[in-house]
Amino acid sequence: MAALQAEGMTPEDHLLDIGCGSLRLGHLAVPYLKPGHYWGTDASLALMRHGRLHELANPEALPEDHLIEDTDFAYPGVPATITLAIAFGVFTHLPAPTLAPALQNLRRFPRLRACLFTVFLAPEGSAATRQPDGVVTHPDRPPYHVSEASVAAAVRAAGFIPTRKPVLLPRGQVLWVASPPQIP
Repeated sequence: MAALQAEGMTPEDHLLDIGCGSLRLGHLAVPYLKPGHYWGTDASLALMRHGRLHELANPEALPEDHLIEDTDFAYPGVPATITLAIAFGVFTHLPAPTLAPALQNLRRFPRLRACLFTVFLAPEGSAATRQPDGVVTHPDRPPYHVSEASVAAAVRAAGFIPTRKPVLLPRGQVLWVASPPQIP
């Protein structure tokens, strides 16, 4: 929530929580946002439904059809009203080539101001790398790491402007923001 609010999130925003799992962010975002302004996607619909029932103080505040099973980052059924997106701890568990198409598919949201996402960084060509908090990341298996240059290239290839944030997140993850070239 703090990272989203630092990017200017208000209750009026429409949030897409990519890889929302059991609503670890959703349980905070749903009551903060205006009704109907939270959308979550994940590879597991069952996990999202479980989170809705067990993590939200008021499950009725989140319509079940706002939770969308999506393994391809296609965002099916998510409305064009999305203004912010976040993928926290998603790309640390997926191979590097997943980032560019996931971001590219966000281009269909004309009101999107920013997509926040996290990765583990390591120098180009690095094998197993110990992150600042001790977790060991890999180029070819979870938890994955990527180079800073490859993240910036993937963001640009998707049509966004990359910004690396200076804040260090849990487990040594690095926060990035992908912004459209022109914000209305």
